[in-house]
Amino acid sequence: MIRETEAAMRAAMATQLRAIAEAEDRGLPAAQGARRTETWLQSMLNLAGGEAKTRTLVARNATEHTSPHGTPVSAELPATAEAIASGAITAQHARVIIDGVQRMAPVNTTAELEQAETLLAGYARDHSPHQLARLAERVRYYFDQDGAFRAEETQHRIRELHYGTTADGMTVINARLDRETGAKFRAVLQPLAAPRPTEDGERDPRTPGQRNADALDALLDIAIVSDRLPRSGGQRPQIAVTIDFDSLTRTLGSPDGSVLPGTLTATDQPISVENVRRLACDAEVLPVVLGGDDLPLNVGRAERTAPPHLRAALLLRDGTCAFPACDRPPGTPDAHHIESWIDGGGTDLDNLVMLCGHHHRLIHSQRWTITIDNGRPTFTPPSTVDSSRRPRPGARPTGAEQNNLLRRAIPAPRPPEDTQTCA
Repeated sequence: MIRETEAAMRAAMATQLRAIAEAEDRGLPAAQGARRTETWLQSMLNLAGGEAKTRTLVARNATEHTSPHGTPVSAELPATAEAIASGAITAQHARVIIDGVQRMAPVNTTAELEQAETLLAGYARDHSPHQLARLAERVRYYFDQDGAFRAEETQHRIRELHYGTTADGMTVINARLDRETGAKFRAVLQPLAAPRPTEDGERDPRTPGQRNADALDALLDIAIVSDRLPRSGGQRPQIAVTIDFDSLTRTLGSPDGSVLPGTLTATDQPISVENVRRLACDAEVLPVVLGGDDLPLNVGRAERTAPPHLRAALLLRDGTCAFPACDRPPGTPDAHHIESWIDGGGTDLDNLVMLCGHHHRLIHSQRWTITIDNGRPTFTPPSTVDSSRRPRPGARPTGAEQNNLLRRAIPAPRPPEDTQTCA
């Protein structure tokens, strides 16, 4: 019954498509005030715009019908028209064939277009519109290799990936990847995003979107522990988390309630103490405990280049570039010696400042003066830049400073008083 009903529906559709083609030839849509045949059809039959366009295109290109003068009109795509008339394919199949042939038309010969249409119409009889579209793309690659290569080069030129942070601290990613990069993305993400059964054998409760997000998280973990990522100043990419020592030693239910959040230094966003403790278990996460002696920050003159742990401290204090109002995007910053290493300046936190390449060159060429005041760099311009030589504070506000502001501005909540209940 289902097959018979489908055959009847396809036969009716073939009849309707011929009627649409004849109505267009007679100018009926325009006579009734419609600007285009598809809008006329959409209004008359209460169709979605895409469906109305599909039927119009198929009627126009893949139906044999009769002209207003009674003469037969051949279809531009005869193999497709025959498949529709016999009920072998649907209008959606025909739309895929039409789109594929039209994309080839500007550069291919008539014989090549006929070959392509015959191949696609035959394939459509046994395959879905989706599979047919994949073959149509492959046929285009076969007949127009130069055009296919140019299309891939265009995709590569317009590639893009953007990411940003929303008000609630979540990262939003939007990307358009060329087909080669997209294939790599799918190849590495899909195995990690596969559903996994729970311990009791139930289905994975995560949505596809959640599985993809977890897969990306796992992929980033794999990348971080890899030794093939570019090194910034000699150190592998690391996640640094800063935390106040007193807050780290308190529990989440501390009686005085004065546990301050940690800070993810890459984004300068707060993170709960409990999650800091969790991240600190990961060897690839560098915990920076403020107020403790866990890191030997002063290495004196033993090394000219700042070692990884010192660069981490500089990035924490200065960000990518400490120069006032620097808007350079993250890259590979330079650890600049305030007092030149050659002149006896030590490779330690109080004699180093993090600068982007542009401002590193500027400091040397214009001879700015840099001092460290209360643990923060201050930049004094030369008289050629500012005749008053007004000092300018550098670096970015840090999560630790914001915690101090919280500590000063908001009193710690009082511990709850013990209460007794009557029996």
